[in-house]
Amino acid sequence: MNEKRYSLIMKFLHFQSSNDSEDESPSNNKLKKIGEFHSMLMQRFQSTYIPKQEISIDESLIGYKGRLGWKQYIPTKRSRFGVKLFQLCESESGYIWNSIIYTGQGTTFHEDYGVSTKSVMTLIHELKNKGYTLTTDKYYTSPELAEILIKCKTDIYGTLRANRKGLPPLIKSSKVKKGEVLAFRKGKICLLKWTNKKPILMPSTLHSTSMVTVESKKSKSSKLKPAVVADYNNTMGGVDKADQCLSYYPVARNQQRKYYKKIFRYLLSQAVWIAFVIFKKNGGKMRQVEFRMKLIERLIEVTACNPSTRRGPFPKSEENGVRLTGRHFPSYVDESEPRKKSRKCVVCSLKINENGKRVRRESRFECKNCNVGLCVAPCFEIYHTESNL
Repeated sequence: MNEKRYSLIMKFLHFQSSNDSEDESPSNNKLKKIGEFHSMLMQRFQSTYIPKQEISIDESLIGYKGRLGWKQYIPTKRSRFGVKLFQLCESESGYIWNSIIYTGQGTTFHEDYGVSTKSVMTLIHELKNKGYTLTTDKYYTSPELAEILIKCKTDIYGTLRANRKGLPPLIKSSKVKKGEVLAFRKGKICLLKWTNKKPILMPSTLHSTSMVTVESKKSKSSKLKPAVVADYNNTMGGVDKADQCLSYYPVARNQQRKYYKKIFRYLLSQAVWIAFVIFKKNGGKMRQVEFRMKLIERLIEVTACNPSTRRGPFPKSEENGVRLTGRHFPSYVDESEPRKKSRKCVVCSLKINENGKRVRRESRFECKNCNVGLCVAPCFEIYHTESNL
């Protein structure tokens, strides 16, 4: 495919029929241009792999500064402005199992709670009653969410804001010295307050007030921390890991005007990341950059094998993958096209005559699989057996 054709495809790229009326579009009309593709991709992600017990939920941001009514501002993110996504990932690998594109009031959720609670319940809807352990940050964690998830046989722990409803008044007003722990328990929920550099509130349906020794990464010293804090540090980074690895090889263009094309490129990059995670889980030992290069080479080979996408002989980078493999047979040049009774032999054209010019020899035969003209003997055999031409 040449550059002009690629540019035309990208220019007119869309994911919804222009003939569809607004009544036939999904309930979230803001995502009508990309919502169906996003839903299809999430179904593929979920059917491909079942995550391990430890999962985490966090928000991600697709940088976008164009005109968009539901563009979000997150000061803690590098892009700050863009399209916000709620994502559920496996804590260990960063496998993106589910995500929601947040469009404000029109966002589709499964439950009727506050935004933070219903986003979690929507993401984890297919994993309820299966014994998963969820890690969340202070935006999502609340006593209400913990009680709901207990009924769904799902454990949760994470950081908590001090102004959440349902907290004991004493835990808000009491001051805890550095290294000390103050804890309250209600049923299965253990609410813990611990001070390191500043006070931290952490509810958990899985932990108690037990302490563990954690070695510092920067220095060789060790420190006593509550077990819930140590586990939170180890399991909360699923979404951040995926975002970090995706940022190394950005697919989305910075100056993309159409928001749905920006989202499409980001989802395409997520699909490549998912493929890499599955590859690693099946024993693959490549780095991500090597995996991406192999994927590109494989896509080029598949495209080159399709006669409808080829024009002329193969480039050097594709020859060894296609012309030296498979079944090839000589055939007459198709004479249905006017003024086409023969083709230039690509092997003879590599030879140089006495005057230092390339030899041009016409042949009535060709290889339809490779889409090149070739003399029957010996050029046909040379072209399909010798790698260095």
